This record gives sequence, C-alpha cells and structure tokens, in this order.
Amino acid sequence: MARERLYLFDTTLRDGAQTQGVDFSVEDKRLIAEALDRLGLDYIEGGWPGANPTDTAFFEAPPKLKHAKLVAFGMTRRPGRSASNDPALNAVIDAKVDAACLVGKASSYQVETALGITLEENLKLIGDSIAEAKKRRGEAMYDAEHFFDGYKLNPGYAMDCLQAAFDGGARWMVLCDTNGGSLPDEVERIAAMAADRFGGDRLGIHTHNDTEHAVANSLAAVRAGVRHVQGTLNGLGERCGNANMVSMIPTLLLKKPWCDLYEIGVSLEQLRSIKSVSHLLDELLNRAPNRHAPYVGASAFAHKGGLHASAVEKDPATYEHVPPESVGNRRKIPMSDQAGRANLLVRLREAGIEVEAKNPKVDRLLDEVKQREADGYSFDGAEASFELLARRALGLLPDYFNVHRFRVTVERRYNARGELITVSEAVVKVEVDGKSTSSVGEGNGPVNALDHALRQDLGKYSSYIADLELADFKVRILNGGTEATTRVLIESRDGAGNRWFTVGVSPNIVDAAFVALMDSIIWKLHRDGAPAGVPGKRSGD
Repeated sequence: MARERLYLFDTTLRDGAQTQGVDFSVEDKRLIAEALDRLGLDYIEGGWPGANPTDTAFFEAPPKLKHAKLVAFGMTRRPGRSASNDPALNAVIDAKVDAACLVGKASSYQVETALGITLEENLKLIGDSIAEAKKRRGEAMYDAEHFFDGYKLNPGYAMDCLQAAFDGGARWMVLCDTNGGSLPDEVERIAAMAADRFGGDRLGIHTHNDTEHAVANSLAAVRAGVRHVQGTLNGLGERCGNANMVSMIPTLLLKKPWCDLYEIGVSLEQLRSIKSVSHLLDELLNRAPNRHAPYVGASAFAHKGGLHASAVEKDPATYEHVPPESVGNRRKIPMSDQAGRANLLVRLREAGIEVEAKNPKVDRLLDEVKQREADGYSFDGAEASFELLARRALGLLPDYFNVHRFRVTVERRYNARGELITVSEAVVKVEVDGKSTSSVGEGNGPVNALDHALRQDLGKYSSYIADLELADFKVRILNGGTEATTRVLIESRDGAGNRWFTVGVSPNIVDAAFVALMDSIIWKLHRDGAPAGVPGKRSGD
C-alpha cells in the first residue's frame, strides 16, 4: 500500500522566538534555518517581515535553502484597507520567500471582542488577504487562530473562516489550538469534521503544549486526515511551548503504524542528525540540553547496572523502544560502547574523514571524545573543533605553529577626553618554522586582544587568515562555585562566506576562549591547504 505524504512545517524562528528568554540574532536564525533544511523539513517559517529589526534584516538577505520552502508570517489585512494597500500585509507578501502564512481569527468570540468587527467583515479579511498572497506570492496559507475553541463555541463560523481561505486559494488551512487546552479526542473529532469538508490534503495542525499533549494532539489530527504538521525544535514556544518536532519526526519515521502509513521529507539517514540539530539550538540559546528529552536526551537510553543493563545487553528492545543510533544518540552502559562507536564513524564521514571501522585509533578517539565531554566539551554545535580533534587523533592534521605562552591584562581608565573606558592588551609568544616572536595586540575585550596579538606575526600563515574574523562569541558556566568550568563557543567567518564553530573549555574563561580561537585559526589553515610547519614543531592544542 502506498504511503501518504505528510508535510512538516517548522516555526521555531517565529513561534519559538516568542519563548520567554529567547532572543534570536539574525545569525542564529540563519544557522537554525540551514540546519532544519539539512534535516529535511518541507517548510521553515522565518518570522514576520517588518515586525522587528531582526526579522526584517533576516528577510533582506534570507538563507539559500536547498530543500525547504522559506515562509514569511503575517496577519490578514486590517479593516478599512484593501489587501493591496496594507503596508504590513505587503511586507509579508513581498518578502523574498516561497510562501506566505497569514493568521486570522477563526472564533466568533475573538472576532467580536478582540477585533471589534462583524463576523462577515472578518471573512472578507481572510478571503481577500489569501487571494492577494496567492496571486503575488504563489503559495498562501491560512493560520486559523483559536480554531478549536471557536469550533466548540460556533462550529458553523469556524468552518466559514476555513471556507473563506479555501475560496481565496489557500494551499493549507492550519487548525490552531491557540491556547493549548484541547485534548486528543476532541482534536481528532473536530479535525475529522474539517477534513470531511475540505479534504485532509488542504489542512494543517498547529498545537501548543499547555496540557502536555501537543505531540499527541498533532498525531490525532493526522489520524483524522490532516496532512500538514507544524511544530518547533525542542518544543520551543510561548507559555508551555509548541509541538516538539524533535519528538514528532522520529515518531513518524520509526513507530508503527505511522511509518507504514505515511512518509515525510526526512530520511532515515537524516534522522541520525536530529540530536545534533536539537543540541545546536540549545547551544545557540546558551542553555543546557534537557538530559531527559525523548529520543535525543543524554539519559534517553541510559541504563544503570543490574537487571535492566543485563537485559539490554542481551536484547536492546527490552528497554529501548528504538535503536539509539537511529536518532544520533547512544546507549549508556559501561560495558557497551557500540552505539557510541557507530555514531562516531558517522560523524567522521560527515567531516570527510574516511577511516577503517576496525582501526584501533577510532577506539582511542572515542575515549578521548568521551573524556572531553565529561570535562564539559560539547561538539554538537562545534563541528570544526570536532574535526580537528579527530584529525589529531588519527594522525591526519599537520603541525603549523606553536604558542609557547600568552598573557592578557585588562585596564579600566579614563581616556584623553575624560571618558571611562576598558582596554584589553594581550601578549602572545608564538613559534613558526623554528622562529619565536612575541606580539602585542589591543582589543575591546580579552578575546579580541588575543586575536589581534596572535595574528601579528604568523609568518607564512598570515595571508591565509587575513580574511578571518570572529562573528559571534558565547559563554556558558557549566557548574557553579569559585572553581566553575566555563565553555566558550566561537563562530568564525571568512571573506568567501564560510562559517565554522569552535569550542574551548577551562576553569578560566580567557583560557577557554583561547582554545576555541586557536581551533578556529588552525581549522582555516587546514581547510585552505596551508603548508605544514617545520617537522617536530607542535601546533597549539
């Protein structure tokens, strides 16, 4: 039997951005969009053009996606304006995107109390706006806000709102459980009513997690006929969050009957990267991943010694509902490292490193990765540092230069104009091809000063890093107290548009930053084919 296609729509960059304490930068949004695209999502909602400077800047230079359609979000036209003469609506329709998603009320109560307009006028707002978006953008979607509560109050009017969007040419009419209060049985019943009238291949589902049922509600809607599913990475979203795509995707791909009935744009091979995508989001938000998150959490497949551990060793399915490696995770039992080894080999291939599976250096590398992670390293968002670690362990990385020592001072003083300023100064002693030099650099912070000092005299390598610059810098304290461990994540870029992440860990924030900075420079030298240094000289690591 042929499987039906489900279309996945991620709204992390818009609905997820409404999470308290979340503030994406333009660069964060680009990185997340590209990660979602590689994962195989069908639609990625980028935000609301014109709503704030970040979203406006993001849509001015949107990422070039290879698979997913980029979607701009906005509202239906305002009362008293035509669809072609509403600046807010036009900002959405005219954005450099593949589709537009417009939200409009689908509850008679909300229309009369929140909007203060007649029910008939609201239907015109929906129909006119969708028709204009379809005419000028090609694909239009209608977010039926408060649909489930609206249906319970006035089912006929909620359906009329969908009809207005349908008549306007909406590709998808998305049924929204806006306050997150609906339960699976009522979601399935109401969604089935809509599917009977419009066909499930025109309907989507958007659920919130206020009763801890967002994923279950989404699956209930699919069971009712809906063929478009919305959610966010790690369930990000206002209040209690949205349906969690990181749980939804593996459930659809691995669990029966879903995997037998439906197909999605994410392949089984792409699914192996979902843990890395999940943790990338946490790294960008500067927060610790949820260890107990389904599928991708560090403890999702952890088994203590004793009866469970013994049973899992003999038959993993006894206590594991899916193979850990299928979602990029690994089993945690002291005497079983096979899943970790398999994942390591996948990551090596992704980094372009071909190595025999039985090579003893792979086992030593796995031990080193585990030790680094125990020390506080996280390589999910720092692919460049992972590649360097692997190449060093496998003997595939040339030596370039050696840093003997560095010193950083920070001075707070008044300048000649009487302004209070803080200046950092760094001194770095570096050896290139047997020649040692000491260089001084100033900057607006310790890392900036170290960067300037290190670049002062790298001899034959200076031309290779001339266009390298630091794009972002994130610090996270891994444990409290006076001896806290610090993790620093640095994003670098060059004139060719390449971007990469490196990580450093140390009790000293400056030392952690220097480790990440060194990795950034060495990774660029390796990638650009810089010649090795004099044999026997060790690169800083």
